[in-house]
Amino acid sequence: MSKLLIADLIPIIVIMLVGYASGKKNVFQADQARVFNKLVLDYALPAALFVSIVRADREMLVANATLSIISLGGLVSLFMLSYFTIQWFFKRTKAEGAVCALIAGSPTIGFLGYAVLDPLFGTGIETGLVIAIVAIVVNAVTIPIGLYLLNAGGGGQDGTTESTGSALLSSLKEPVVWAPILAVILVVIGVRVPDAVDPTFDLIAKANSSVAVFAAGLTLSAYTIELDWEVAYNTAFKLILMPAVFLLAGWACGLDSEVLQMLVLSVTLPPAFSGIIIASRYQVYTRTGTSSLAVSVLGFIVAAPLWIYLARLISG
Repeated sequence: MSKLLIADLIPIIVIMLVGYASGKKNVFQADQARVFNKLVLDYALPAALFVSIVRADREMLVANATLSIISLGGLVSLFMLSYFTIQWFFKRTKAEGAVCALIAGSPTIGFLGYAVLDPLFGTGIETGLVIAIVAIVVNAVTIPIGLYLLNAGGGGQDGTTESTGSALLSSLKEPVVWAPILAVILVVIGVRVPDAVDPTFDLIAKANSSVAVFAAGLTLSAYTIELDWEVAYNTAFKLILMPAVFLLAGWACGLDSEVLQMLVLSVTLPPAFSGIIIASRYQVYTRTGTSSLAVSVLGFIVAAPLWIYLARLISG
């Protein structure tokens, strides 16, 4: 667990603090975070998602249908639960609910999946299987749903509410949506992308995590961190409810002990940085979203070892 803290979590916190300090000292203006966010959302993140998903194959998805079903059903259900409950309990708009679900209801598997799981479980096929399946669901299913709900709820660039068709079309135009969907289609139909193209995607994809974390800190510098009931709810939803649901579902369905541990840790990961990037880009739910991210990153330090221990105890 000390390796998890030192090798994975401290670098994230340090880079986020550098971004935060840069904003406070006016090295970068808080508004410039949008430039970094656009770089990540339109280029680096789509490239990272595409290359990580096309490295999978159809057999990986078929080999463990139970894991795929649990991931799809659990992530989509919890995403929608976050979307609706934040509107019911805190009177948020539909657009704000969509961004909240992208934050509180989505783990940052595309940014930190390999960085966190590889040191603990190795670089074997099962690790790649869990990360690939969760990444596909988060990035090819829930992000498109979130962007669709954001546009349909009046969170588009002009602040108007779009029709169902227009909102769907707007979300499909986003590179962060169509790139992973294209990758999934290629995997399903069995088209193998040549390994020779990997360096082309990797070069821009390598900027993904570091720039996103720095931009999150820069965005956070423009706001005072809120510690209210809504932030507490989002943090509890992400770090307590989500892993608890997946732990019980995976145990009930008889998942292998190590696969169960990896799945639980994957959904315990801090909120998806893509949610904060989208919040900043569209200026929707930014203050509470960034506060929820900051508190959840710190909370993950405690939550991760606890859920791994519980998963081992229950599955053992």
